[in-house]
Amino acid sequence: MGISEKVAYLKGLAEGMSLDVKSKEGKLLLAVIDVLDDMAEEILDMQDLQMDLEAGLDAVSEDLEDLEYVVFDEEDDEEEEDEEDDCYATTCPSCEEEIYFDESVLEEGEVICHNCGERLEFDFSELEGACDCGDDCDCDAE
Repeated sequence: MGISEKVAYLKGLAEGMSLDVKSKEGKLLLAVIDVLDDMAEEILDMQDLQMDLEAGLDAVSEDLEDLEYVVFDEEDDEEEEDEEDDCYATTCPSCEEEIYFDESVLEEGEVICHNCGERLEFDFSELEGACDCGDDCDCDAE
């Protein structure tokens, strides 16, 4: 039972009791019931407004989510591309030209200098954790 129904019930009780509307107590009770009725109407109006505000807020929130997806997802994609396209550099010992390459060149183990044609080889055997898969090897390579 909602507030309006409860106030209506109180009005019915007051009418059924045959209150003396001329007595002080009767006037007071009827005035209290009238105030309760007004309060119930105000509460219902505020609940309606609150539902309208919630619907508007939901719409704004959805729009904001769409905007965040457009703005931040593109940045995430750019960051992923940057991570995928890691670039490395070394200096050619012959011509001292800076050489840029990606991870696939590292995997090949060598790069050709675009300036002088010198072949540069990468030796990772001295790096920590590097192995040549000898007898004492405990790496994951098979």
